[in-house]
Amino acid sequence: MEDCCSAESERMEAWLDDHLEFTHSYFIRKASREMVNAWFAERVHSMQPSASKENPLQQRAHQSSTDYTILPPTLNFLDNRCPSPATVPSPAPGTPTRKISASEFDRPLRPIVVKDSEGSLTFLSDADRETVPLRGSVMGEGGVSGAGSGSGVDCCARLLELVKDVSSHLDVTALCHKIFLHINELIAADRYSLFLVGEDSSNRKFLVSRLFDVAEGSTLEESSSSCIRLEWNKGIVGHVAATGQPLNIKNAYEDPRFNAEVDLITGYKTQSILCLPIKNHRDEVVGVAQAINKKCGEDSAFSEQDEKDFSAYLAFSGIVLHNAQLYETSQLENRRNQVLLDLASLIFEEQQCLEVLLRKIAGTILSFMQAQACTVFIADDDSMNSFSSVFHMEYEELREVLDAPKRDCDVSQINYMYAQYVKNTMQPLNIADVTKDQRFPWTRENPHHTSNQIKSLLCTPIRNGKKDTVIGVCQLVNKMDEAPGTVKAFNRNDEQFLEAFAIFCGLGIQNTQMYETVERAMAKQEVTLEVLSYHASAAEEESRELQVSTVPSAQSLRLLDFSFSDFDLSDTETTQATIRMFVDLNLVQNFQMKYTSLCQWVLSVKKNYRKNVAYHNWRHAFNTAQSMFTLLKSGRLQNNLSDLEVLALMIATLSHDLDHRGVNNSYIQRSDHPLAQLYCHSTMEHHHFDQCLMILNSSGNQILSGLSLDEYKTTLKMVERAILATDLALYMKRRGEFFELTKNSQFVWEDEDHRDLLRSMLMTACDISAITKPWPVQKRIAELVATEFFEQGDKERRELNIEPTDLMNREKRDKIPSMQVSFIDAICTQLYETLAGMSEYCSPLLEGCQENRQHWKHLAEECEKGLVNGLL
Repeated sequence: MEDCCSAESERMEAWLDDHLEFTHSYFIRKASREMVNAWFAERVHSMQPSASKENPLQQRAHQSSTDYTILPPTLNFLDNRCPSPATVPSPAPGTPTRKISASEFDRPLRPIVVKDSEGSLTFLSDADRETVPLRGSVMGEGGVSGAGSGSGVDCCARLLELVKDVSSHLDVTALCHKIFLHINELIAADRYSLFLVGEDSSNRKFLVSRLFDVAEGSTLEESSSSCIRLEWNKGIVGHVAATGQPLNIKNAYEDPRFNAEVDLITGYKTQSILCLPIKNHRDEVVGVAQAINKKCGEDSAFSEQDEKDFSAYLAFSGIVLHNAQLYETSQLENRRNQVLLDLASLIFEEQQCLEVLLRKIAGTILSFMQAQACTVFIADDDSMNSFSSVFHMEYEELREVLDAPKRDCDVSQINYMYAQYVKNTMQPLNIADVTKDQRFPWTRENPHHTSNQIKSLLCTPIRNGKKDTVIGVCQLVNKMDEAPGTVKAFNRNDEQFLEAFAIFCGLGIQNTQMYETVERAMAKQEVTLEVLSYHASAAEEESRELQVSTVPSAQSLRLLDFSFSDFDLSDTETTQATIRMFVDLNLVQNFQMKYTSLCQWVLSVKKNYRKNVAYHNWRHAFNTAQSMFTLLKSGRLQNNLSDLEVLALMIATLSHDLDHRGVNNSYIQRSDHPLAQLYCHSTMEHHHFDQCLMILNSSGNQILSGLSLDEYKTTLKMVERAILATDLALYMKRRGEFFELTKNSQFVWEDEDHRDLLRSMLMTACDISAITKPWPVQKRIAELVATEFFEQGDKERRELNIEPTDLMNREKRDKIPSMQVSFIDAICTQLYETLAGMSEYCSPLLEGCQENRQHWKHLAEECEKGLVNGLL
């Protein structure tokens, strides 16, 4: 039975092939809309790309195949600007550079970054492929009529010719222009216009003209030269786009939606209007076609058949526009991916210096996002509510070389609060107008604080490689508008790009931080090896001798005197005096120190001071510790401090210049010493603390073994801060607060910050206490200091090829007295006055300082007269 049916079908198909005219006529009369849609759908999905590069007119002359290629045309209809028409597709765009702006991608593209099933950010999307359902009628209810255009055979021939044009065109503008020329043969209107639906990244729709006022005989260039943008759901075209329903208006001036301003400008009289939507396979409006002024017919109005014919031809435009949307979207996403790859390449080129990397990141983001300023905040690992560093860049700096040193900026003017909010919430923040945003307390409390600087703001977190920790925050302010001097809000497109940038930035920053960590570790290892090669722990024999020796009393050693001098003591006596200070301060008893460990530690500390350094050696450390002992005992400050504080201060004074090289921080930095790679500030002070830790943790030197874990951590933290406080640069920054507290009687002993400030001031007071000693002692110590400084000056001339400052220049030794007077006035006097104000028993320090100032002043006057030369 099946064979019989198959044979009969073959005979019928053969007969139809032999009688094509009947077949054609039967199809026109009997075919349903479903059949027509199926015919188109089958060919749309089975078409292969054509290799032909000929002009569509030339192709139409000799193409004979029944299957034609429909290639997605290059379409820029979503752009606000009208592109130049082209009948031949342009080649694929090259690798984008930073000249590309984010506004080029301001349309509803697929999100760059999405969340996977586990909630992590990823570039991969699991979106299902879109299936194209079959629409209803392509041809309209009544098909294409032959009215006004000849027989049904002629109409079908035009239809087939149009299909050929659809399959061979890549440019939607040229294709729609040809469609209008075909339509003109059907409905004979005077003018035609095509408006396409645009949509930005915020899903706001608008209409932009692709063809305007196409007339019989007009060229493609003439019709596409004008660019008109219309609002959604306004006017006749906007109404048709919003409702999706056609409009056939006999008298335009009687319709309230008609805008006669164009007629007034052009002088053209609009009478009748036929306006129809162009829809895609999802029945969504993608464009609007408009015909104006019927040339013939009753009352010059468009008929119902005109509307059907127009709609049938526009169905093809819907297919073309849908394909064009898919093609343009893929092209834009490809370019967007190239931009991100360029950024990744730029970032991973630099992995050695975080500052250079941040400069490249900020420069790239500023250029692409068109913002006035970009700030990158790097999170502080040790604190939840602060940032370790901040990099700020203005748009004007883009002209500078990326690798050039950055300009100094006032970090106090940078708003940290939004960055801190984003860091804590781990979510991006987009504020259209900071002055009107009421979500944050600081905006409500002072709404005009940032109004002159920040209008719009976009802030996003920068995560680490695992994406579970925020390692930084990128903040953009004031997105620049096309009009000079104006600012607009950041949109969703900007958010997506900044989030994608942040992923690459997070990887780059983390890699650079890891590289710097390794570099510091290597530099630290090099320094440690150098130190260990020079120093050794105290010999056991020397330690045993100290253990069995009789330690003199503090009175016999004059340790309680502010005028104490070590010049009459031997090295052994200085170590015995150190033991005496620890014993008399009850540190040995209170913290269960092993006497053997204390002796070993004192000798090891002494051993780790370099003997070839004129001033910053063991004797200076011992004198600093003695000054602290005197302040605590004779100055009666011990009663106000805890035992842990006393312990920390004594350890810090003895260790505060460990392994001093006889040069200052400036020399270490300028000579590119490995120490300079370890710390960005207070270089030598950090090194002194590291050496202190090394000795405390060495076998036989563990004097803190009797402390609990919490006491141990607290003591080491106080020791660290006390040693760092001996950097005069830090002293100058902090002393104003201390002086103000004491002056206004606001110093609170129960406040830990106030106590920390006091400990820092005590360290400086003891470190420079040589200025308070009797004049003969002070003058002798000044000679030692000058000797060390002059040796550094000689090194600067010899090794760095620079001229030393007067303080380091032995040729300027005659200026030493006047510089000492300046030193006393600028550094010493107010500090000792404040301490004397806190405890009258500390006044000998102030008195000694004032007396020495008189001596230095007198000596400076004699130097000016040429009676003496410097310290002589």
